[in-house]
Amino acid sequence: MSGSTGSTPGSTSSVEPAPTKRRLHLPSFSLQILLALVLGLGLGYVAQLIGPTASGDPNWLTTILQTIGSTFVALLKALVPPLIFTAVVASIANLRGVANGARLAWQTLKWFAITSAVSVSIGIGLGLVLQPGRHTSVAADAAKAPAHSGSWLDFISGIVPGNFLGLGVSSSTVTGADGAVTGVDSTLSFKALQIVVIALVVGIAAIKVGDAAEPFLKVNASLLAIVQKVLWWVILLAPLGTLGLIGNAVASYGWSSLASLGVFAGAVYLGLALVVGVFYPILLRSQGLSPLRYYQGAWPAIQLGFVSRSSLGTMPVTQRVTERLGVPRSYASFATPLAATTKMDGCASIYPALAAIFVAQFFGLQLSLTDYLLIAFVSVIGSAATAGLTGAIVMLTLTLSTLGLPLAGVGLLLAIDPILDMGRTATNVAGQVVVQLVVAKREGILDRDEYDRPHHGDVLADEPQRELAGASA
Repeated sequence: MSGSTGSTPGSTSSVEPAPTKRRLHLPSFSLQILLALVLGLGLGYVAQLIGPTASGDPNWLTTILQTIGSTFVALLKALVPPLIFTAVVASIANLRGVANGARLAWQTLKWFAITSAVSVSIGIGLGLVLQPGRHTSVAADAAKAPAHSGSWLDFISGIVPGNFLGLGVSSSTVTGADGAVTGVDSTLSFKALQIVVIALVVGIAAIKVGDAAEPFLKVNASLLAIVQKVLWWVILLAPLGTLGLIGNAVASYGWSSLASLGVFAGAVYLGLALVVGVFYPILLRSQGLSPLRYYQGAWPAIQLGFVSRSSLGTMPVTQRVTERLGVPRSYASFATPLAATTKMDGCASIYPALAAIFVAQFFGLQLSLTDYLLIAFVSVIGSAATAGLTGAIVMLTLTLSTLGLPLAGVGLLLAIDPILDMGRTATNVAGQVVVQLVVAKREGILDRDEYDRPHHGDVLADEPQRELAGASA
């Protein structure tokens, strides 16, 4: 009898088909981030209204938001070192059969420099037109030098590994309420560029060894697959991390500090918008690529970069969206870690250019044509010098010290740095994807069918969804 299974002869009974499990259909990744962003803004505003405790400490809501956000970023960063090492070694192994592997690396660095030069030109132009240093009410007593400043010698310490793992320990003294030293706080950190260098050397050595290295390369490929799997589990928490990060930013910094530096902040965000919204589309269009497809594909990484304020923490999503836009994995797994440590159009080009002009105008110092050329030079070359360090402040201090401007000017801008850092990091990530697309297109390795395919926006549409399905099985 049609539709029956397992029935005895003459039986009219049939086995009912097993009910189909109804899977919960969640909103897209981008929509989840957007909803979390709105909720985070609301909770941050509430936390700001509650205010600090009687002892001056953050209130309970601010503490919860801060813990959620910092925990998410810490989980991402904890997995970045093994991801960089295994991905770069695997990419070197995959590129061994490609005759133009060295050319790809050179073209990547060349386009890093070209896009940085255009970005810093936009920053300088806005600084000259908008005059942010002459339209500010920030108090002069806010000027103070940072604890650490960038130096051209940082290139050596940033690229030469101190140990095989590229790890370091930073220590700071802990003082009590009476000012007495109560202990030492040690933090384990890693230098991403050093890990890239180590992985490049190990990968090249493995290829030179030949067949004897094949077991190692297979183990490395397995480790890469495991790390990527764990990373995608962490990325599933991105909406929760967004809620905490944005909520804490609003609660801790608010928007009142923008009043005295409104012209400068507006100039920075205008510059970021011109780079991402005008320059990148023109560059893509010149290569015959649709800017709309780029935005659809890259948006999850740009969005996560904005809320996390970490190019390294966003790196797994950056690589995934780059591959989904048609860039071969063998190239993306090499270029993405390199870009995450050295390609910073927001932090190393637009921001230091505008900030240097702001500091010069604030202190009444006149910049010459040579000074503006130096700003451009530092922005194009300096990001490599400070790649072993983190933060736009280091890049800014390198620019100021090269120009001979007062380092105390850094303190004028610290109050709104977290607010600016969101836009800077998003621009960094956007540029990291653009350069890989341009190089892949020019070298004839871009999958145009994959690039032109619509609906790239939901980065959770493939692997992570299979993870969710597997977890519910």
